[in-house]
Amino acid sequence: MMDSQSQNTSLQRLQNVEKRIVRVLELAGGVMDELANPSGPRKELINNQCSEFMQLIKDIQVTLREEIKSACEYRPFEKCDYVPRIASEICCEKLEYVISQLDDMKQTIDKYHGST
Repeated sequence: MMDSQSQNTSLQRLQNVEKRIVRVLELAGGVMDELANPSGPRKELINNQCSEFMQLIKDIQVTLREEIKSACEYRPFEKCDYVPRIASEICCEKLEYVISQLDDMKQTIDKYHGST
């Protein structure tokens, strides 16, 4: 079960993913700026930025997969007894109704036998 500590850790990991996404966008913008450089793009700079871009994308994918898997395993209502409890209460109400109907039938039969 996911407690508040693991929820905080999960939030921190997702915040780190958000920061990585911002960095990915910065890198993509940097590569585009470099490609538009009037004196021509610097190959080493583009290679470095593309390598960092690809590594960050992989890191983001791994972290998001882990968080999705973790979220799918989290079932806060798994041990909730609401549905069976309500079903039991409804059954009790039905039984009480049937008992009252049987009591009414018994009284009617008793009156019938008493009048004959």
